[in-house]
Amino acid sequence: MIVKSLELSNFKNYHHARLQFSPRINCLLGSNAAGKTNILDALYYLSFCKSYFNPLDGQNIRRGEGYFRLCAEYSKNGRPSSDKLELTLKKQQRKQLRKNGKEYGRFSDHIGLYPLVMVSPADTSLIYEGSELRRKFVDGILAQFNNTYLSLLLQYQRALQQRNALLKKFAEQNSYDPVSMDIWDRKLISLAPRIHTYRSDFLRSFVPTFEEYYRHIAGSKEKPTLRYDSQLNNDTMEGLLKAGNDKDRVLKYTGAGIHKDDYIFEIDGFPLKKFASQGQQKSFVVAAKLAQFEHMKKVKGYNPIILLDDIFDRLDENRTGRIMELVSENTFGQIFITDTQPNRIRQVFDSIAASKSFFKVDSGTIAPMQP
Repeated sequence: MIVKSLELSNFKNYHHARLQFSPRINCLLGSNAAGKTNILDALYYLSFCKSYFNPLDGQNIRRGEGYFRLCAEYSKNGRPSSDKLELTLKKQQRKQLRKNGKEYGRFSDHIGLYPLVMVSPADTSLIYEGSELRRKFVDGILAQFNNTYLSLLLQYQRALQQRNALLKKFAEQNSYDPVSMDIWDRKLISLAPRIHTYRSDFLRSFVPTFEEYYRHIAGSKEKPTLRYDSQLNNDTMEGLLKAGNDKDRVLKYTGAGIHKDDYIFEIDGFPLKKFASQGQQKSFVVAAKLAQFEHMKKVKGYNPIILLDDIFDRLDENRTGRIMELVSENTFGQIFITDTQPNRIRQVFDSIAASKSFFKVDSGTIAPMQP
């Protein structure tokens, strides 16, 4: 998968920009807050129909303007023909996405067609925030390429919402109807074990790849652990609902089930959040993202695009060098990387015999630089 060109209009701090990219390595260089990350986010937008950083679409329109437009040209598997994607958003209107001039009816039909992996300093939220973000990370990988899993997950979420609404209604009316409750219990009981199986099977294949990448980045002395923690590991959904029914009625929500799953991050047997250094934490997250890349590549049969935002932050030279060794290999395809230090990035890539493009970013303007 290759992005050949990108055009932005009124996106974040850009009034207008038009860029041609290298099929291998693209370096965006400039000071903090210049707009480097916004270029990466534009590419993410075109793959996922949303921003990586700001879920409120309207806030990505340049201040004082009434719309933004993103347009890019892609090629797949070396084919001479290209796809043109155009995403537009006008204030107070819905987003529109067109592929080769034809508008999508549903954004879900587009997700997964132009695979991409973003590695960002914001990813440390996977470590510090709650279990919901870690579930979204895994669910996002699975749902992109498994429509059955996505359907099961959406059905479970709808049934959970209905059960919670019923619990709230019972509390407000000081009543209880076991027949009505049983309808949603049965739905959850039928869906939960299937979701659990998909997550378990995914982790079994994902973790060895993750561990291999971590060893390459950090060396063999550190032992990372990524473990699936689910109440269904030791009980059934039916058993959990029966055991928690009285408590659920008091709390007015469903306190146990597949929606409480988590993924445990550890280093040398200790919680990553509390005992790991910043370098270890970032190495852990980068390894997880590179394993995500590998999974997507295996499923799709070609390389996703990889975006590396501020990859040098909080990493020593050894870890940074090992990451660059990995991503500069031909197996990783097209790469976009941001940095504040032109000399550092040039030094990293000087010895790499691959097509490279450099861009200078300055306060919402971007222009090619000499290699």
